[in-house]
Amino acid sequence: MMHRYSIRYWLVLSVLISTFLGSCTKEELDIYKRPETLEPPIYQVLSKRGNFKTLLGVIDKSGYQRTLSSAGYWTFFAPNDDAFNKYFTASGQSLNAMDSTKAREIVQGLLVFNAFDKNRLADYQAPTGWQDSRAFRRKTAYYTGFYDEKSIDGNSFKSVATNRQNGNYIVGDNNNKHISYFTDEYLSARGLTAADYNYFYPNVSYSGFNVMNSKVITADIFAENGMIHEIDDVPTVQPSIDEYIRNKPEYSVFRNLIEKYATTFGLNDAMTIKYANLTGKGDKVYVKNYNKQASSGKFLTFSPNCENFLKNAENDAQLDMWSIFVPTNDVLTPYINKVLLENYSSLDAMPPGIIIDLINAHLFPSTVWPTKFQNSFNALGEEARFNANANVVEKKILSNAMFYGTNKVQESNLFSSVYSKSYLDPKYSMMTRILDMDWKNTILNPSVNYVLFMISDDLFNAAGYDYDISKSVSNVANSEWGYTAPGTTTRTSGTSILANLQRIVATSVIYTPNKELDNLSGSGVIDAINGEYIRFDGNKVYSTGTKTAPLTVLSSKTAANGKVYYTTGVLNFAPANTIIADPIGKDLANLAPTLTSDFGYFFEYLKNSTVYTAATNAIANVSEGSFYTLFIPNNAAIQAAVNDGVLPGIGTGATKTPVYNPTSLLDKKKVEDFINYHILNKKAVATDGKESGAMETLLKDANGDAVNITVLNSKGAMSLSDAKLRKATVIVNKSNNLSNRAVIHLIDNYLKSN
Repeated sequence: MMHRYSIRYWLVLSVLISTFLGSCTKEELDIYKRPETLEPPIYQVLSKRGNFKTLLGVIDKSGYQRTLSSAGYWTFFAPNDDAFNKYFTASGQSLNAMDSTKAREIVQGLLVFNAFDKNRLADYQAPTGWQDSRAFRRKTAYYTGFYDEKSIDGNSFKSVATNRQNGNYIVGDNNNKHISYFTDEYLSARGLTAADYNYFYPNVSYSGFNVMNSKVITADIFAENGMIHEIDDVPTVQPSIDEYIRNKPEYSVFRNLIEKYATTFGLNDAMTIKYANLTGKGDKVYVKNYNKQASSGKFLTFSPNCENFLKNAENDAQLDMWSIFVPTNDVLTPYINKVLLENYSSLDAMPPGIIIDLINAHLFPSTVWPTKFQNSFNALGEEARFNANANVVEKKILSNAMFYGTNKVQESNLFSSVYSKSYLDPKYSMMTRILDMDWKNTILNPSVNYVLFMISDDLFNAAGYDYDISKSVSNVANSEWGYTAPGTTTRTSGTSILANLQRIVATSVIYTPNKELDNLSGSGVIDAINGEYIRFDGNKVYSTGTKTAPLTVLSSKTAANGKVYYTTGVLNFAPANTIIADPIGKDLANLAPTLTSDFGYFFEYLKNSTVYTAATNAIANVSEGSFYTLFIPNNAAIQAAVNDGVLPGIGTGATKTPVYNPTSLLDKKKVEDFINYHILNKKAVATDGKESGAMETLLKDANGDAVNITVLNSKGAMSLSDAKLRKATVIVNKSNNLSNRAVIHLIDNYLKSN
């Protein structure tokens, strides 16, 4: 409520003030006088120095004379008269022709909040205190405010730029622009040189203290209301990324991707009211954000119109800014057509997250200096893959970013690695989802070679698996993943089904540092990324579940870090029409169809032993989920073990008859120990030359410790040594038999533990 006071009140107040002042001595009054040594305000200092006449004229036109003549706390980068002469010559303007709007833009763009001398400008105002030599930017008095926007679909309206990330907008924050400057202190601390400055300003000599395209002629000119730094050119207010590319047709394809697939406009009531109060107009005001794909968890790395950097701390824009590499239309368009649209009819037909990834590949969440491309990373973890001299066709320091226009597209791992062959093909959506859960970041690595055996949705469906979000049940985790055995109608879903799919996909990812699988016309065995083995022979591929029905290789494609193969099926761990892997005992039984077969004698001892359960083919101490290697002595080696008394037998001659089902406990224990000593525990090894050394078996000594054997492994060959230093050799052409997380080998001698 406004108070009204009578004339009598004011008369009484005047008398009291006069009485107070009249009672003060001259010395007491001098305390309140302005110190004679105090410099005048900024405007008066500029006037007194005599070489800022044009700047004073600009200030007068801008309406900032009062501000710069009053109390305050400013830093002013002040162009001298020569600077304005240079500026007017280059721009074709004049002081007389300059309107108040342009004058205000120039003054506000050079006016920094708070007073800083040269040394302090290099320091960052952190929440915990000053941090030396970390800053190269300061917030100015200039901001864009309300502007006319036109959306990608042609609608025009009033808008304001967002001042925070991911759709957050703070009313009252004007999104002020920042000005960049360059000091020896900062460059030295950051490992930068004059070359970094001159990359952007090749026609300006670096002096140790430069402000944008100007040199500081006189630093640290004190004023009552701040600090003045005299400069020799007129830095103009720089646009944000959004403002800059809006008017650059050569980057329109990239901009349209942002506008169409990332941009939203949210009506803001508070800003609408503010606009009405300022202008008297009734336009609605919309905040421009970049969160269109928020529901899918895909955001731009940063908002191209935000001037505040992260705003994790009040002043973090002092020490950092965004960076962006924008490919020109003539290189981006063919890249989109060749790479992104290889398997899609249009950009609208693909998941918009792919487009967000393409944009983000070019957005870097920090300052990328021209000499630091290889040490600067985008949000995808990729360095700037450009040559600063050959690939950059335009470079600018904008108000919120380092801007690089380029003649090439960032070669993102997402679009060039083996992962891309699944990610960019809608026929492989299930495989992509599972790779995203487990192995995506691994197989994106451009410096490591991989092979993928591709699994289309159709192949998964043919094997009984599906992904259907409509069948998700709220109280059943992962119920969108399901399995229906071919020929049936009962769908099983949940975490166990997802685990099966993850296992299948992992078995289809092969680490190939030496390009071991570039040619599948030969034969070999190799371990997948999950430790399970697959085999290949004559362009056919075998897994545990497909060893009797191998996949046929149909075609292949090459990626930047490997190769992908398209086949006729799924590298399953379970046989067709089931989700349960055959137990190792069953696979061993299949290798020994008769007693006289190579694995026959060993299996005969096994199936009659105390460690084997015939009904389930289970072997004691061999559990689902662990890895194993079985070294099976051939029949001749088993016969030698019988003759040597290591296994039960009867007869008095040199050659004894095996007793496969002994009755004595001692003989039963002999068989049990023999079997356990021929099974490696928690380790699957094949004749791939990868692993050698002492390895524990299932056999335990009297103290309960595992008894080891020694494996000497080379590609295509393997030999073993037992506790008695006896040797055995793997018979390769009868070995590398695949089982459930296991490999079964045939050896030419038995192993003896004691």
